[in-house]
Amino acid sequence: MKELKERRDFLRKMAIATGSLPVVGMLNSCYSDNRDAAKESISGADDKYRLIPKGAGLPVTGTFLDEITWDIPSQNWGYDRWNKDFAAMKKMGIDTVVLIRGAFGRYMTFRSEALMKYEGNYMYEPAFDLMGMFLDLADKYDMKFYCGIFDTGRYWLSGDFKKEVEINKLFLDEIQKKYGWHKSFYGWYLSQEVSRRTGGIVESFAEIGRHAKNISDNKPCLISPYIHGLKTDQVMAGDTATTVEQHLKDWTDILSGIIGSVDILAFQDGQVDYHELKDYLVANRELAEKYGMDCWTNVESFDRDMPIRFLPIRWDKLIKKLIHSQEAQMSKAITFEFSHFMSPDSAYTQAGNLYRIYCEHFQINS
Repeated sequence: MKELKERRDFLRKMAIATGSLPVVGMLNSCYSDNRDAAKESISGADDKYRLIPKGAGLPVTGTFLDEITWDIPSQNWGYDRWNKDFAAMKKMGIDTVVLIRGAFGRYMTFRSEALMKYEGNYMYEPAFDLMGMFLDLADKYDMKFYCGIFDTGRYWLSGDFKKEVEINKLFLDEIQKKYGWHKSFYGWYLSQEVSRRTGGIVESFAEIGRHAKNISDNKPCLISPYIHGLKTDQVMAGDTATTVEQHLKDWTDILSGIIGSVDILAFQDGQVDYHELKDYLVANRELAEKYGMDCWTNVESFDRDMPIRFLPIRWDKLIKKLIHSQEAQMSKAITFEFSHFMSPDSAYTQAGNLYRIYCEHFQINS
């Protein structure tokens, strides 16, 4: 430690002597706690410049847990870091966590004998039992846990929904037997995400949801589809963005086919522009009411407007979405997702800043 300090001091002095101020910044980042600035609380002086009143908007009370990641990097946390993160969630007011996928493609959140038998050598052996860890932490912090299923990324997209259903029935049976005793195990999340009728999605949702409820004493099933708006990959690649009217038509067709299998509808909110969002939120609530479903909103806490995928969202955008969610009378706001984009312990410094400004706005002692 003494040698490291002497080396660090020598390099800093040399950088100052040669005018290499960027090197000083780099050294500070490498050798000191690079979150010192993020740990500072939002100053009360901000109130002088505040344009949106504190407390406006629908608070975020749920988050996805994304460790079988798709397009964001893993933070490589063990139990201690996840425990710290759950504590921060609880302090912010989160009472619900949704495991985005029990398994995805080749990857699993626990060693599933059912998947390894069904898929053979296709599945990769996991290093940790993340399913057990997350359920233990949800138990500890008195949260409701929604369990994600297996998104094969193959069968249902090709229209072979029967294989998607068959493998998920085995997977869900295994989860129920292995983890169903947890007090926090509250419901299921049907992990396949669509904006329209794609492949065998209606049949998959209907059969998997019905099976999940049958084996778990009717635990509720949640889905979180997206809107076919201008920020979807398909539209940016040349497809036509949906209108509110077409969105209502598309989802009337889908929801009418999954009545009794899905209980909660939580559309992602990031694929349309901010001035359009309220109209879509109202449409989503009307759809949910028509088919006897609860209507949540999945408030994305990452920024789709940046050239870099993906960074924590700017506060102006997040609070605008929360205000629209409140105006549209959403019953609950969950986010994708706290740990990367809002956590004070995230790999992104901006996430810690977002956490603190959020807590300041909703007058939470962070």
